[in-house]
Amino acid sequence: MTGLQVKRTYSFLLCLTFLGERTFGVLTKLDLMDKGTNALDVIEGRSYRLQHPWVGIVNRSQADINKNVDMIAARRKEQEYFETSPEYGHLAHKMGSEYLAKLLSKHLEVVIRQRIPSIIALINKTIDELNAELDRIGRPIGVDSGAQLYTILELCRAFDRVFKEHLDGGRPGGDRIYKVFDHQLPAALKKLPLDRHLSIKNVQKVVTEADGYQPHLIAPEQGYRRLIDGSIVYFKGPAEASVDAVVHFVLKELVRKSIAETEELKRFPTLRSDIAAASTEALERFRDESRKTVTRLVEMESSYLTVEFFRKLNSEPERTPGQAGSKADKHSKEKETVQNMDTFGDNYLRRIASNVSSYINMVCETLRLSIPKAVVHCQVREAKRNLLNHFYARIGRQEKERLGAMLDEDPALMERRTNIAKRLQLYKSARDEIDSVAWK
Repeated sequence: MTGLQVKRTYSFLLCLTFLGERTFGVLTKLDLMDKGTNALDVIEGRSYRLQHPWVGIVNRSQADINKNVDMIAARRKEQEYFETSPEYGHLAHKMGSEYLAKLLSKHLEVVIRQRIPSIIALINKTIDELNAELDRIGRPIGVDSGAQLYTILELCRAFDRVFKEHLDGGRPGGDRIYKVFDHQLPAALKKLPLDRHLSIKNVQKVVTEADGYQPHLIAPEQGYRRLIDGSIVYFKGPAEASVDAVVHFVLKELVRKSIAETEELKRFPTLRSDIAAASTEALERFRDESRKTVTRLVEMESSYLTVEFFRKLNSEPERTPGQAGSKADKHSKEKETVQNMDTFGDNYLRRIASNVSSYINMVCETLRLSIPKAVVHCQVREAKRNLLNHFYARIGRQEKERLGAMLDEDPALMERRTNIAKRLQLYKSARDEIDSVAWK
């Protein structure tokens, strides 16, 4: 190969070289150059300067390859060539394949040291992501009954927190209870058939039949009581409907939503079903107690009537216009009233209906305020405090096999957790290995 050919080859190689901090220049087969020519201008950086030094090497010739000359012998021969060469003797310590290997290794070490902080940061980020994924799908569960019981209780508490957040406004849904009291209950009370019950015809029938054969002496007291009792009975329907609406259409729906939104429960379908069943059972108990309470509230209103209200009533029957202004006939008119008490005019019956209606409106307002209090006390408050108390007592008595059955998992999820755990261990090992050698 002539010097001109060598220089053209150099030029071709240089055109293909990417210039930058990672670029090393290597000249091969320097022993094949024509006598009187050399590559010192390139090697010493005068023809083409790089950030890293040029290195000349002498590869094995084809004859060496054919003779199976090993690499150790070839490198020894290469070193002898540079040490005895008049052109490259002064650069012999910076020439050869062995020097090139050391130079590249040193540079690689420097680059690795520079990259170690970013590599460790990337590994730590991946470890955090894997830990977060494990936390999301759940860590492995211990096999002993104590660990299983602790896990079940923790999962129940996680569900309970979500459920309370719905009731307290941290999550949507609890406001529906207020809507039952603010809209449904008042609307139901307005629809009660009190007008029909207090119609003139019905009032006359009830008042007439109230005392049997006994005539009314002063006022139809028993008639009043019967009309009031008959009116108050109508309030049981809206009261019980409010109880059912809160239990069935609000609290049960909030239980379902809370179970679905509790991430920790998604891996345990059996435990989800058990918690749902226990919650429904508790809500039914609370509903029964609430029904008893609101029923008592309604019955209390008819058990004891407000005396002051009826003391103010005008018990005189309807008078004819001719009777209205005569003071002289006062005694005779009072006598006539007593004798004809069983025969009432329409205006008097209307006055009775109006008096009863006023009293019922007062009772209605009282119940409109007290029914929500009873429902909240017996259902909502109890659901917040004791929704799973019976369930806690039951699982505390369960055998190990039953506890394990409650914590069954999807096999695909278990396999996924195992794979994540293996990856996590590999990344942690890599980080520890890098930390052990990074600053040596």
